[in-house]
Amino acid sequence: MRELLPMIATHAGGRSALTCRYRCGDACFGEVPNTSGNEYAGDVIAGALSRRAVMRTAAVVTVAAAAGGTVLGTGASEARAATVPQGAAAGRHKPRGKAARGLRFTPVAPNRADQVTVPEGYGQNVVIRWGDPILRGAPAFDPDRQSAQAQAGQFGYNNDFLSLLPLPRERGRQVLVANHEYTDEMLMFRGYDPANPTREQVEIAWAAHGLSVVVVEEQRRTGKLTAVPRHQLNRRLTLSSEFRLTGPVAGDRLVRTKADPRGVSVLGTLNNCAGGETPWGTTLHGEENFNQYFAHADRVTDPVAAARLKRYGISGGASERKWERFDDRFDLVKEPNEANRFGWVVELDPYDPQSTPRKRTALGRFKHEAAAPRLTRDGRPVVYMGDDERFDYFYKFVSSKRHMRGNSRIAHAHNMTLLDEGTLYVAKLTGDSPVRQIDGSGTLPADGEFDGGGTWIPLATAKSHGRAVSHVPGMTAQEVYVFTRQAADLVGATKMDRPEDVEPSPHSGKVYVALTNNSDRGKPGKAGADEANPRSLNKHGQVLELTEFWDRPDSTRFAWSLFLVAGDPDDPSTYFAGFPKERVSPISCPDNVAFDPHGNLWISTDGNALGTHDGLFGVATRGERRGELKQFLTVPTGAETCGPVIQDRRVLVAVQHPGEVDGASVEKPASTWPDGPGRLVRPSVVAVWRADGGDIGV
Repeated sequence: MRELLPMIATHAGGRSALTCRYRCGDACFGEVPNTSGNEYAGDVIAGALSRRAVMRTAAVVTVAAAAGGTVLGTGASEARAATVPQGAAAGRHKPRGKAARGLRFTPVAPNRADQVTVPEGYGQNVVIRWGDPILRGAPAFDPDRQSAQAQAGQFGYNNDFLSLLPLPRERGRQVLVANHEYTDEMLMFRGYDPANPTREQVEIAWAAHGLSVVVVEEQRRTGKLTAVPRHQLNRRLTLSSEFRLTGPVAGDRLVRTKADPRGVSVLGTLNNCAGGETPWGTTLHGEENFNQYFAHADRVTDPVAAARLKRYGISGGASERKWERFDDRFDLVKEPNEANRFGWVVELDPYDPQSTPRKRTALGRFKHEAAAPRLTRDGRPVVYMGDDERFDYFYKFVSSKRHMRGNSRIAHAHNMTLLDEGTLYVAKLTGDSPVRQIDGSGTLPADGEFDGGGTWIPLATAKSHGRAVSHVPGMTAQEVYVFTRQAADLVGATKMDRPEDVEPSPHSGKVYVALTNNSDRGKPGKAGADEANPRSLNKHGQVLELTEFWDRPDSTRFAWSLFLVAGDPDDPSTYFAGFPKERVSPISCPDNVAFDPHGNLWISTDGNALGTHDGLFGVATRGERRGELKQFLTVPTGAETCGPVIQDRRVLVAVQHPGEVDGASVEKPASTWPDGPGRLVRPSVVAVWRADGGDIGV
């Protein structure tokens, strides 16, 4: 057994302590930032049984409207939920025949193999690795001759969110966009000393963060993809690249610094996790665990400023990476507002390599795991967002401006303003079962499923020309946007078990939220179980299914149910939408989610607490096989599965932090993936396809 690194404690759950140290600054070891007295979902259930009657009435009205000719995608399922408990009914049903279309493959067995394992009859290839050159003039990767200049032209580290966009004028090619969430210097640099990083190592890390845009080319008759280096669209955005603040916070005193006294221009983007694609061809990127990069919060004496920092998990003295030694903006004493310039959703135009990415402040500031849009019936974008922290919240933004169709310059210019005006909301959930039936064990209540309703509480509305209105007493609009967590505390939002990636179904309109885990649930002094978070010491997480009233994304009311309660199917606390549990794969810690062309939800995992490697899973969301979950692949030792893209003939995944195991280093690698023994372990993007050239899972 390898010795632990100094100052690293064993992490409870599936993640290594090394991952926690470098990705989120040991967030799970620290104090929970949310110390508000907000109600938990279970606290407001008493008396809510009358709400079930309201839900039934709404469902009946929805079905009646659908019968009259209006298509409302969720009406039938809501009506069924109102008459027969969905879980109970499905649990008695034994589906026959083939798996759902798109999921007809032999499941991969849970394993600990140091490789990407795919189903029988499928092939794979590494599309691009950390350090592969993508810009003109960038050298081939040399682990012993790294430089910041070279890294700025090479694919970045720890790829997370992925997007594959069309390139219509170049047959067989697509545009790959990738987030680079964080760096693990222990696995990047030989002889790395965490207490004394060199300037060169720090500047390489700055260049390894950020975003990559790279054109990829598909091989005919297979799903194999290869990167096209030096393409004119290829781009690297690093911690030294210019980003622009837009919306209600741009120019405000809370984001002004010595280097940027106007408060509109930011260098870089940090800790980008999941993201989304817009209907107008841009990509969205969530800045997540930005708190860990800023130093000397313990020297901040102003009590208001200190409380704001603490609510965002910014505490202590020196930072893990010691960047404050090389750039004053990471020292909170010298630049108290620099941290306020991170924690936003970034919008990137991957088709314009000269464009400046924009940080959309109207979407609020928190640990953005993702930003997933859909359109209202009149064409206004709605963006769903999770705040990845124990006991934090789920949000949405509803634009006040309509999407303009087409690719004209006028349409493009208009659509690039859609996320600067509109209303930001936070979710408040209630359950519909008696409190006594939610005991923390995960046992289903008498109605056969964990479900309920909720409301979207407005926080602030951004208007034209940077004007904004606060809906939170005691806070200005700009304070609401910069300190969104505190605004949500004040209005009584519902504390959740780490809301991570979120995805609206393009088929049903239902919204799926990955709640990864929360091992603090039910501990002394912490929130107990409630209907939306029904297990104490929740190691495995769950997936919530949300249905907007009347299938209107701009509605202020919604229904919800737990679609999956993850874990070993033999564990009685697990639940798979009522599907027979002896016929599903075990799953733990759902993280990123995506849909395939057939309407199945695909789930990647992070921190599998079942003792096997993380993987990618497909699950049917409708029909008699709803809840049938099958494992499609596993990733190598120490790795996390990220950024799934599911196309007709191809699955794409980001293999993040392979070899990130306690005690590992460049000198003592824990993995030999992807290039074999004697080579540096490198985060990479992998494509998987059917060997016969057919569609995935059909």
